Amino acid sequence: MLMEIILEAWVALKRNYTRTFLTMLGIVWGIATVTLLIAYGSSFRAILVSGFNAFGKSVVICWPQQTSEQPGGARAGKKVQFEKADIDMVKANAPLVKYACLETVRRPGIAYGDRMVGTAAIRGVCPEYGEMRNEVPSEGRWIDATDEMERRRVIFLGGRLRVQLFSGRPAVGETVTVAGVRFTVIGVMQRKIQMSNYFSSDDESAWIPYSAAGDLWNTRYGAVMVFSPIAPQFEKKAMSQVLAAVATRQQFSPTDPKAIQMFGRDEFRPVIDAITIGLEVLLTFIGALTLGIGGVGVMNIMLVSVEERIREIGLRRALGAKKIHIKLQFLAETLLIMLLGGLLGVLISYVVAAAVGTLPLMGPLFEDDSGKGDIHLHISVVTLAISSFVLLIVGVASGLVPALRASKLDPVEALRYE
Repeated sequence: MLMEIILEAWVALKRNYTRTFLTMLGIVWGIATVTLLIAYGSSFRAILVSGFNAFGKSVVICWPQQTSEQPGGARAGKKVQFEKADIDMVKANAPLVKYACLETVRRPGIAYGDRMVGTAAIRGVCPEYGEMRNEVPSEGRWIDATDEMERRRVIFLGGRLRVQLFSGRPAVGETVTVAGVRFTVIGVMQRKIQMSNYFSSDDESAWIPYSAAGDLWNTRYGAVMVFSPIAPQFEKKAMSQVLAAVATRQQFSPTDPKAIQMFGRDEFRPVIDAITIGLEVLLTFIGALTLGIGGVGVMNIMLVSVEERIREIGLRRALGAKKIHIKLQFLAETLLIMLLGGLLGVLISYVVAAAVGTLPLMGPLFEDDSGKGDIHLHISVVTLAISSFVLLIVGVASGLVPALRASKLDPVEALRYE
């Protein structure tokens, strides 16, 4: 039954193949537009999310502030300062915290030979900091526990800082000077496309062990505390535990929200989702409108086809065809046009995607030519599934009106139609 209807639809479309082909062009253009716009939106979202994820897998930055409450008669306005004892307190009393350490920062200037960069942030950190902040070496290694314990004067360079100091020459194993003190380069990082940072861009920073930073300046008090929860979903609870632990040691209220300012992934995740998902929905909607215009063209042609075949419809009804058969006949013709046009449109979208290659987005902004920050029109299975769903909706909507009109024709009147 189904095959017979499809074959009849194919025969009907072949009667006027020029009109069928021209009608199909609107669908071809529409489905190619939908597919490419969805692919663009998906790539845009992936790049933006990756840029924010570069800040850290699941990390919270804590800035010491001043107290605003007066527990037990203590005065408000007490200055909070982070010390190593606070880290020990957090590790002992915050079970939802995986790693925690202090970070100290100065800009004493870093030099290699006659090249001097005075604006680079030199950041003293713990070994776990690299995992928390996604500081992945492209050459060499990150700071380890032995470096920290033995106060080794080793340094890890950001991607842009490495270029400023060494240009294209290898940096690992070389010696640089920080505030007159010699440090050995143990690793360098690739250029980092990063949408969020603090103190300085990671690309323009250098990291040394916290203990070694004590040879350059006073590190009794950390500039910030950095910690990561055992899992992203525990971030809020981990924040509360850290606040309570520090409050216990420094004797202020564990519910004082102004004592420590905390910035974590949850702070900007809703913003990312709002921007990226909103853009994807907008692009899909624009593509669907374009496809809808093609669907209107198909609907008009099928209504014309109904007018041209009124006597044929009357004859079929007189020979015993039911309304559902007539309805399915015209709906099948419409969907067949949509299907053929959709297949051709998908093929064209693949050709266009291959021809375009990449479109610049974050690459020029971060002076990165690796292509990691550029739009790649990758047409995935999900993209095709969404496009097919939109095509099906438009196809059914376009074919339903002509099919209903044809099925409601009176057989006697149809046979007498001239």
